[in-house]
Amino acid sequence: MPRGKDHHYALDLTWTGAAAGPTSHYKSYSREYRVDFEGKPSMTGSSDPAFLGDPKLYNPEDLLLVALSSCHMLSYLALAALEGIEVLAYEDSAQGTMQQQGRGGRFTDVLLRPRVVLAPGSDLARGESLHEDAHKTCFIANSVNFPVRHAADVTCRDQQASVR
Repeated sequence: MPRGKDHHYALDLTWTGAAAGPTSHYKSYSREYRVDFEGKPSMTGSSDPAFLGDPKLYNPEDLLLVALSSCHMLSYLALAALEGIEVLAYEDSAQGTMQQQGRGGRFTDVLLRPRVVLAPGSDLARGESLHEDAHKTCFIANSVNFPVRHAADVTCRDQQASVR
């Protein structure tokens, strides 16, 4: 089987919380970190508040959910454009479940709930079925070992004034 094209991604991660002191006690060290991407703005994160992180900062679990939701959206929009289906609006309210087991754990499920508005006269059935195609082509969904489900609400502009 021929090999596809490789794409490479890089970042630099720095534990900025070290400035507040070492990891001498579990409850007292800072979980803050900075992620730097070449040519892009830096991002500051922490652990989830359940693991003593800063609730005002993004955590890895948030970022996994963002990656899945945005990858599905971008896959859907690309497929729609390739098929000549005009998408006027797209929103998602995604939820994920992570199950903690001892010191570790794993995500067990993610549900994407995209709300899509198509141009008047669009093929609504095809607009709905494109979500399954988007799921199959999403690089991130294809990289995780738990179910990523979707419950889409697709309407045409002539049926609805705007996305809620």
